[in-house]
Amino acid sequence: MTSFGDTGLPDEQQHALRKAIRLEVVGLVYLTSCVIVVAAVMGSSQAMKVAWVEDMLSLIPPIAFILAARYTRRRPTSEHPYGFHRAVGSAHLAAAVALLTMGIFLIVDSASGLIAAEHPPIGTMHLFGHTVWAGWVMIAAMVYTGIGPVILGHLKMPLSEKLHDKVLYADSDMNKADWATALGAILGILGIGIGWWWADAVAALAIAITVVHDGVTQIRNATRGLMDGRARRFDDSAPHPLIGEVERLVASQAWVADCGVRIRDEGHLFHTEIFFVPRGPMPPVSELHRLRRAVDDLDWKLHDVVIAPVETLPPHLRD
Repeated sequence: MTSFGDTGLPDEQQHALRKAIRLEVVGLVYLTSCVIVVAAVMGSSQAMKVAWVEDMLSLIPPIAFILAARYTRRRPTSEHPYGFHRAVGSAHLAAAVALLTMGIFLIVDSASGLIAAEHPPIGTMHLFGHTVWAGWVMIAAMVYTGIGPVILGHLKMPLSEKLHDKVLYADSDMNKADWATALGAILGILGIGIGWWWADAVAALAIAITVVHDGVTQIRNATRGLMDGRARRFDDSAPHPLIGEVERLVASQAWVADCGVRIRDEGHLFHTEIFFVPRGPMPPVSELHRLRRAVDDLDWKLHDVVIAPVETLPPHLRD
């Protein structure tokens, strides 16, 4: 059985994980070909240069996902008693920092070209015995690099939800938006073709801004998880509904007067802590064990469930 640490995965998640790894491998091969194709035809176009760099950056998330998926399978040790699930968050942050750093560099590089009023030339090239404007070849390369990632992104997105994998989600989200990069580069090339020298730099600047936006968004999301923020959905759009489900299950127990739940996202799995104020005498250990099993059965992601009796709930659990 495929597992994350000592947590076995249901059949649906096992299938999703194998499919996701296959898609990431296919994506790596395809993106590598995109990097080679764009490098071969980009010439002096600033927009093509930025698109080429973004294609190289697109290699980081799938590599991070494959490494993290492998690392999180390790079982807990005395040195790592919580397991290795944080590898997902670490990979997420590493990919986000790389995006932001390169995005800032590209903005500076593109803006300097615009300020300096650089006029990038696009000449001709010989292709199959014919002389053609190199811009058409560049546009063809952009079409090639723009279609594949969109398809891969749509295939990966539902898998990221099934696996609750934020690295895979970030990768699929970037893939789905790659058409905008390709379109921007195409507009820049066409602009040069009709004599608008500034179109290339403006297109490059627009692409670079999207890279920075992706980097800032992903750094914020990755940092929240590593700082033990409240568990959120795979796309960070809202608190995870499992928090409410666990609270309702605990509150339904006859021996619970009040309760609160603290859940943190460790990667694919949720470390779950339940605090309850007993109604009357303490329940027997068998009742606590039964509740723990019931919480485990709610969802495969609920992991390391801890149940603690308290006299009063911590104030932050009442928010």
